[in-house]
Amino acid sequence: MHVREIVSVGIGGFVGAVLRYEVSGWVQHWTGTVRFPYGTLTVNMLGSLIIGTLTELVEGSGFLGPQARAMLLVGMVGAFTTFSTLCSETFNLLRAGEGMAAALNLGGHLTLGLAAVWLGRALAQVWR
Repeated sequence: MHVREIVSVGIGGFVGAVLRYEVSGWVQHWTGTVRFPYGTLTVNMLGSLIIGTLTELVEGSGFLGPQARAMLLVGMVGAFTTFSTLCSETFNLLRAGEGMAAALNLGGHLTLGLAAVWLGRALAQVWR
């Protein structure tokens, strides 16, 4: 990776991490509960929609150069959606004896994430 791409990933990562923190916190506060990680679910679904849209645009037309792809896809979206958080929160639900909530958490992320990537790609095809 070139220095410019590394810096771009870092800048995008900073922005994505801050956005993730703010959006997730806002959604979690809005739901008024700590029993289920709605904030992370929301962030992961938005991130899946964004990455589906951007990758379709990039693959189909070369929409972004390497530096912009590194910043947006690897840095920003990569930091915005964190699979490790999903795993940690699911583990915590299991440890708390909330097996059904853990299963719903994983199933919701996987099912809705795949659907969001598909929708993002479909939207990008319409925009092209």
